[in-house]
Amino acid sequence: MTELMVVVCMKVVPKPEEIRVDPETRRIERGQVRSEINPPDMNALEVALRLKDLHQARVVILSMGPPLFEEYLRVGLAMGADEVVLLSDQLFAGADTLATTYTLAKGIEKIGQPDLIICGEESSDGATGQVPPGIAEWLDQPQITLVADLEVDLQRQVVRGRREIGGGFEVLEAPMPAVISVKTASNEPRFMDYEIKEDAFTGKNLTVWTHEDIESDKEYIGTPGSPTIVSGFEQAAVRERKRQFLTGARDEVIRKLVDVLREYL
Repeated sequence: MTELMVVVCMKVVPKPEEIRVDPETRRIERGQVRSEINPPDMNALEVALRLKDLHQARVVILSMGPPLFEEYLRVGLAMGADEVVLLSDQLFAGADTLATTYTLAKGIEKIGQPDLIICGEESSDGATGQVPPGIAEWLDQPQITLVADLEVDLQRQVVRGRREIGGGFEVLEAPMPAVISVKTASNEPRFMDYEIKEDAFTGKNLTVWTHEDIESDKEYIGTPGSPTIVSGFEQAAVRERKRQFLTGARDEVIRKLVDVLREYL
């Protein structure tokens, strides 16, 4: 029986409270803000690592972005992943979800023939939820979305995902290879393993590929491959909570409070 291979798609995103948008390019500014691994992708990695614990699977993290992503992605190595592949090329810049999923799919094809591609359900900076199904379309693979738990039947070469629905849960089965998206906060990602942390942050198990390495078509990557156009943006109005201060003696304040509450009864 061949080794189970799992690719986890992971994105490094700006911290939500620090997101800034360049008014001219209408792109997210990354240089002046702190970043973190996209939280739903951490849930996806935990699912993959649990499969590794059970089946001695090989877990490869795949990401697309600038070189600064490397130090964040190495956290995944310290948690137990075996390898990181970073797709990094200036030609990838400005990609919308269509160009992003094409690029990731080309990266997956170069990695080999993974049995599972596992993603978080969405990214905290874009929140479109389009990347997992987009990858499935490019690779022409079945998909199971929004799972909370996952198991594989290696003998039958199928994957089963359990997801919550109103009033209960359902279990879906698909043949492998398949694309899986994991529901946000569906598990508790493990801590880094400090016995392997040093190797994770200094080792050579991180590979960087350019558009040439994955043999991508320039018309399908970056800005040229992105039909989505941000025509403008504006700051949402901040809603202030209504506040009313009641003053006076205790009995007087109580009467005023009763009068105020009476309007809502």
